[in-house]
Amino acid sequence: MPGRNIDFGHYGATGQLSSIAAAHVLDTLVGGITSPVTTRRGLTARLRYMTRSEHARTLMAGEGLNPSPSTLRKWLDGTQAPKPSNLALIDQAYRRMRRHNVARYLLQRLNGGGGTRVEIHPADDTFVQERHRRPDKHMRKVNIRRWDHIIAAWADGAWEKGVEAPLDDAWTNELSDALGSDWGAYEYCKSLGFNA
Repeated sequence: MPGRNIDFGHYGATGQLSSIAAAHVLDTLVGGITSPVTTRRGLTARLRYMTRSEHARTLMAGEGLNPSPSTLRKWLDGTQAPKPSNLALIDQAYRRMRRHNVARYLLQRLNGGGGTRVEIHPADDTFVQERHRRPDKHMRKVNIRRWDHIIAAWADGAWEKGVEAPLDDAWTNELSDALGSDWGAYEYCKSLGFNA
């Protein structure tokens, strides 16, 4: 397998890691609470979701969010608002918990029927000089057959904290299986989409 892009954008190409683009699509597939955490409705819905069982409260504490029962009660009844740093932590903990709860179901959907077709548009090289462009880059439709490692790395959520390697490695392995030696042209992309 060829090496990865070490200095992406050096010649003016723009785009994002296709693994991160895939993670954002997975986030849209799981749905969830759409009201922002900064609204009363969004905050209350997230807190109720994260405190409905002992297991959920354990996961919440594992995310670093462990308010006292009285503080949690004040947040739920609206007599006290969480600090902005706690609001961010509540939103992050909710997203990680939601991913954890739907990962198995989503994995069945994506692996079912022999995999899921992914449409990937390569990085934008409009501003790259002609001599540095790859002439063979175009939109590709590929079938990703095994989503197990991708879903595990996505659900873990380390990619949101800047630790992209596990998700990127899982995505690149499947991308290289689907595209062969041409996978490097799609390591970064302009857009990516799939539906399951």
